[in-house]
Amino acid sequence: MDGFQRRKEQKKNDILEAALALFMEYGIQKVSIAEIAKKANVSQVTIYNYFESKHNLIHEVFIYYVDHAYSDAEQIVYSDLPFPKKIEQLTFNKKEVARQMNPELYQYLMKEYTTNGNYIEKIYVEKAIPLYNYLFSEGREKGYIDPSLSNEAILFYIQMLKDYIQREDVYKKILPLTEEITKIFFYGIVGKRGD
Repeated sequence: MDGFQRRKEQKKNDILEAALALFMEYGIQKVSIAEIAKKANVSQVTIYNYFESKHNLIHEVFIYYVDHAYSDAEQIVYSDLPFPKKIEQLTFNKKEVARQMNPELYQYLMKEYTTNGNYIEKIYVEKAIPLYNYLFSEGREKGYIDPSLSNEAILFYIQMLKDYIQREDVYKKILPLTEEITKIFFYGIVGKRGD
């Protein structure tokens, strides 16, 4: 990639970062293209040149957010951390995101998540399932996951949660429960009983 392309990509990332930060704090409707341009240190025309419309920008922010969330999870899973620390960090990351995310942005993300052929589903199938399989196999090897539980059974359970969460009546209420649901998934209803 030449210098021009690098600068162009950097400017696009700056716009996506600025938009995501503003959407996380204020939601989507309250944030104008002018505010995004100011935070990204670009002109409004530049934003329209890159994204054509606020709607397209919002969709690109969604993809950017999903890619970064997956990348963060991947770094944790493939790190040298002990298995319980990995689970703790994955749980903590979900808690932090839930705490920081504006409810309007969350509702938008969940609405996108429920559309057929959505980007989250694509990432789940192509990348997250292999990542989960790696994590579960490591947990089983190190004695943290019941060896009688197959990855298929655990993934089936995750799929049930995913299917349920995609219902509008559910995802509208789930944001404040994210940390608790994640804990139940990893530790069951009995809870964490030591390492």
